[in-house]
Parts: sequence; structure tokens; C-alpha cells
Amino acid sequence: MTGWSASDIPDQSGRTAVVTGANSGIGYVTARELARRGARVVLACRSVERGTRALEQLRSDVPSAEAEFRRLDLGDLRSVRDFAASYDRDGEGDGLDLLINNAGVMALPYRQTADGFEMQFGINHLGHFALTGLLLPRLLRTPGARIITVSSAFHALANIDMGDLNSARGYRRWVAYCRSKSANLLFVHELARRLAARGSGVVAAAAHPGYAQTNLTAAAPRMEGRKVAERVMWLGNRVLAQPATTGALPTLYAATAPGVRPDSFTGPRVLGWQGAPGKSWRAKWTLDDTAGARLWSASVGLTGVEYGALRA
Repeated sequence: MTGWSASDIPDQSGRTAVVTGANSGIGYVTARELARRGARVVLACRSVERGTRALEQLRSDVPSAEAEFRRLDLGDLRSVRDFAASYDRDGEGDGLDLLINNAGVMALPYRQTADGFEMQFGINHLGHFALTGLLLPRLLRTPGARIITVSSAFHALANIDMGDLNSARGYRRWVAYCRSKSANLLFVHELARRLAARGSGVVAAAAHPGYAQTNLTAAAPRMEGRKVAERVMWLGNRVLAQPATTGALPTLYAATAPGVRPDSFTGPRVLGWQGAPGKSWRAKWTLDDTAGARLWSASVGLTGVEYGALRA
């Protein structure tokens, strides 16, 4: 793993990858590098304008790319179901090799999804929980399939609150963000456990980018019209953060490197902040079987996605 870079990605010819939030930042780099190595990539993004523009940019960056844009709004469970249903309707073969649960929002002012969930929990966790469950039958019948969910080192600052998943008793934006990232890791832990119990070879693992240059940090100030705060976030990205090309490496490693273990957590090696990918520390509560089962049950109840394929 020492010094691992995008040039070490194995050949991905014949493989298909769905990357959520692939219109910019780490998601775009992930999709681009998978396409560069021969994968067929599906850019799953909320904005038609930004998704189409990203697809054009990808085809410019990688002229040989086999890629397409499909609209997916993780803040709307109807959109998630429509995405999965359209994927099946179009008869794109039986398998899906890689699902990269990358999209997310960070430290937003209080907002609700179309289904009434607190937006960070709703998009970062519930939307991806539903998407994974709906696409799981394809993944299960694909040898070597992987599900990679992007969390954050910030997960360590707040455990989930099973009694208040939607922050109904009081909203603190950074606490809600950190809890949603803990939920990502707890979801991966429980998914890996259930896949193993079924005897499946599908690998469910997690990654995080460290501090990378993305649009996430400036999104909240921009939404609130706080120009000074937006500028500070932009400067912090320019001065302190590593580029998205480096921030995407842990995701790409988890998705493609040989020997990646289920329920592993990959991040930058230098203090979890920057550098080549390596094994990342995670909070003990993200490895709790009881908490994982409780979050899973609550997520099924909230989304209506039951993961019937894991009961077969």
C-alpha cells in the first residue's frame, strides 16, 4: 500500500461502476480514474446540468471512456427507487461490479429531505442505504463486486443517537454531520456482517478522503449568503487541503486494490489527513454489532427498503 497511486489501479475493463455525487470533487476523480482504467461508469448526480457537464468533462479527459449520466437525488426516496428501476429496465446485463456511495452534504443549516428526514442523515446515510439495498441483487450476482461507502474522519466526534436520528430534539449542524458519518461506518459494519452470514463474496468497505479540496466545506456558507465564511472555507481548501486527485485515492484503493477486507476503513496515511491510502483508525462505536443491527432496523423502517436479497 505504500505510495499507492491511481497508476496502481488494476485494469477495470468489463466492469461497471456506479458513482454517486460524481459531478465534482472526489466523486468526479473516482469516476474518471475508473474510466481511465477501462470501467464503464455511471455518474449518478442530482443536478442534470452539473451531471451533464461532468460527463462532457470526463469524455474530454478520457476520450476512450464508456460513461453515462443518470439523475439520482439521494434526498428523495422516489428518485432513488426510480434510479434503481431504470437501471433494471434498460437491461444493462446482469451484474454491477462497483457501487461507490460517495455523495454527501456537510454541516448544512437545518433542512429536510423530500421525505421529511434531516438532510444530512437523510442524504449521507438513508439515501445510500436505500440505493445499496435496491441495487444489491445485481451486486450479489457479480463475482468480485464491492460496495464502498465514503465516510469521514469527523465521524469520531459524534456517535449516532438512536433516540433522535433526525435531530428532532435540537439541531447542531456539525454534530449532525459527524453522526451521519458514524452512521456510514456502522452501516458498512452491519452490511459486511450480513453479507458474510449469507456466504457472499461481495466486499462492503469504507473510505475517507482526509482533508481534500471539495465543494462541501463552502456549501453551507453559500446557502446562507455568508460571503466571508465562504471565502475563509475557500482559502482553507487552497492552503491546507490536499487536491481531490489525492483525496480520491482511499476510495479508489478500497474499490480496486487486491485483498481489501470487508468492513475495512481506508484513509490518508499521514495522521488521517493527507497522503497515500492506508488503514484508518475508527471509533469503537462503529464496530458495535448491537448498534449496527438497531440502525439497520431503523433504516429499513424509514426507507421501506428491506434487503430481501440477504434473506434468500
